Formats: sequence, C-alpha cells, structure tokens
Amino acid sequence: MEELTVGKLANEAGINLETIRYYETINLMPKPKRKESGYRVYDLNDLKRLLFIKRAKELGFTLKEIRELLEIKVESKSTCGDIKHLAENKILDVEQKIKDLQKIKNVLKKLVSQCVNEEITADECPILEAIEFNL
Repeated sequence: MEELTVGKLANEAGINLETIRYYETINLMPKPKRKESGYRVYDLNDLKRLLFIKRAKELGFTLKEIRELLEIKVESKSTCGDIKHLAENKILDVEQKIKDLQKIKNVLKKLVSQCVNEEITADECPILEAIEFNL
C-alpha cells in the first residue's frame, strides 16, 4: 500500500496541512502511523476518508454531522434511510439559510437605496447609521 506524507496527503486531497492536523486532533481523522523518524505516514484509506470529509463539507455538513455520517458508514446496522434522514435535515437547514440570506439581501438593498448622496461624509452615511442604530 502506498505511503503518503502529510504534505502529499494534503496536496492529493486539496486540503490545508493544518486542517488535517486539526481533524486528527478532534478525532475526525485517525491518528496516523509514524515512521521511526517520527514522520507521519498515511495510506489510501486516509486519503479516501479525507476526501469524504471534504465532499461532505462542500455539501454543507458540519464536522459534527460528518462525524455522524462516518459513524453510520462503518456501523453495520445502519441503513441508507439513516443517511437519508441526515440529508433531509441538511436540506431543511439549507432552506432556512437561504431564507435568512434573502432577508439580509433585502435589508442591504433597502440600506443602499437610502444612500442617495454618495458625496456625504462617512459619519453621515445612512448605512452606517442604520447599522449603529441596530447594535
């Protein structure tokens, strides 16, 4: 089995080296084997796991949710339905985030429309005043 250094693993996965170390610290990635020299050694299974984590993050799953997915993946009693349930919950989260972002967009549009004179000083800017007022 091919051995990978942490640098090569990071490069192959397209992930920052420090991210890999963080995943190890929080036990999302297993502790790597070490050579006699102390260097960390990874294999293709580590790369697959890291790519799984990366792809799950790209789909919006949190590290906690990714941990659940990984646990379900290795648990023989789990079903596709267990994973479907997690994905359905993620869809609800995404839909809520979209609604929240739409509200933010509307507020920003309103603030921008109130800025009719772009030549006034920053301390008279209605956008800054609205932000300060809402603090």
